[in-house]
Amino acid sequence: MPILDRPLIIVTTLVYFLACVGLGIWALRRTRSARDFWVARQGLGVIVTGLATMAAAFSGFVFLGGPGLTYRIGLSSLFINLSIGFTPTLLAWTLAKRLRLLAEVREVYTIPDAVLARYGSRWASGAAAVAILVGTVGYLGAQLLAMGTLLEAVLGLREPLGGASLAAAVGIGLAVLLFYSVAGGMMAGVYTDVFQGALMVLAAVAVFVYAMAAGGGWRAVVHSIAASPRFGRQFLEPLGNTPALTALGFFFVFGIGVLGQPHMLNKFYMIRDPRRLKWLPLVLGSSQTLCLLIWLGIGLAVPALVAQGKLAPLAKADDAAPAFLLGFAPEPLAGFAVAAILAAIMSTADSFMNLGAAVFVRDLPRAFGRRVANELRWGRIATVGVTLAAALLALFYDDLIALLGTFAFGTFGAALAPALAVGLNWKRVTAAAATASIATGTALNLALEFLARQTFFPALPKPPLPPGALPTAVSLAASFTVLLAVTAWTGRKEPDLPGDVLAVMEA
Repeated sequence: MPILDRPLIIVTTLVYFLACVGLGIWALRRTRSARDFWVARQGLGVIVTGLATMAAAFSGFVFLGGPGLTYRIGLSSLFINLSIGFTPTLLAWTLAKRLRLLAEVREVYTIPDAVLARYGSRWASGAAAVAILVGTVGYLGAQLLAMGTLLEAVLGLREPLGGASLAAAVGIGLAVLLFYSVAGGMMAGVYTDVFQGALMVLAAVAVFVYAMAAGGGWRAVVHSIAASPRFGRQFLEPLGNTPALTALGFFFVFGIGVLGQPHMLNKFYMIRDPRRLKWLPLVLGSSQTLCLLIWLGIGLAVPALVAQGKLAPLAKADDAAPAFLLGFAPEPLAGFAVAAILAAIMSTADSFMNLGAAVFVRDLPRAFGRRVANELRWGRIATVGVTLAAALLALFYDDLIALLGTFAFGTFGAALAPALAVGLNWKRVTAAAATASIATGTALNLALEFLARQTFFPALPKPPLPPGALPTAVSLAASFTVLLAVTAWTGRKEPDLPGDVLAVMEA
């Protein structure tokens, strides 16, 4: 349908962008120091922290990549989400309190700051910074790819601009994103996250209800898919056409790898009262569960509509959400949902822009024993550089949004989860063990992903992995193994920890 026939969607998109610009201007006037830019003054309540954490965690990966992945592989994609039942509590019990208390006793603004405080090793903090930079470019690239895919459809750019339409769409969203992220840093990011998180929850519930109705109800949706030669009963089975090792890999990476996600962990520094963290699992878990309804609703409705002959088969799986919203949803709901999807994308993107900038301005200089004189000014400049690098990756990456997101999520998990989750709870873990674990997770995940996807060097072998094994799951398992093995070798006695860090670990 020509986009001019649905002007309310355009108006809603523009109003959303204007709201983000307004929040950026508001935050710019309140961002006066590096502490404001990196951790939003550490003055947030638990509801704000929970919604901001959810909005940073759930992104274009969930709102666009999830339905697209379901369209391609069926309900086995939900193995990515099964861990939501326990990960909010896991985060709160193992990391949230200790990270927040570390920020009480040390100047800790980033995850490499926490690694440096815990292990006293510049090698460990430097390795963590490199891992965050690699994962940030990948994850931010996934968000920009998702944003371009959505705006390309919403603004009707594909027909007049042809192959340049994705680049134009990415550029439009990038301009707004850069403005409020560069202006206000984490101060702007957190409060836009809260605004965006509320949009995401409301839209996900509304879209799920309407998606089921559009497909004729739950029973009709299921029967249409099961009877379709294109999809069949396997689409609805827990594993479907997905190898068991792949499904279990999804569950492992997203269930345990969540303990190494810096865009989520950074939010814990910002809560005003650490005692309120006991309510974090309720706020985070309930908002995440509601948001996942859009993954399930569109992921089932689109194959059902294709099976019923009401929608042409998709040329690109990632078009599932735009195709449904622009072709079947009422205009007010479509406009609201488009704004919510943009919110999901941009709330995560601004977190990663902040993290990437911190690597260059704060983390890597400190790993080399140096400090940047004006972190606020250089942080804003670095934000632009990191974002442009991710935009190039988005434009040249030729696969599903969800797969690029899985690689980045897995990089963070493999590199950081063991050193943080184990190291902040077990005093015997040494700096050598943490450094070896972080380096192993980062290098192995990069190597396996490169060998699996590269086409430049045909002579290079594919990764020697069992059929269906996820490179990210192998890297995460290897990182834990290295951490425990090196600790057993070097940590026969507990290292001497500073008194303030020891108090945090025993709290």
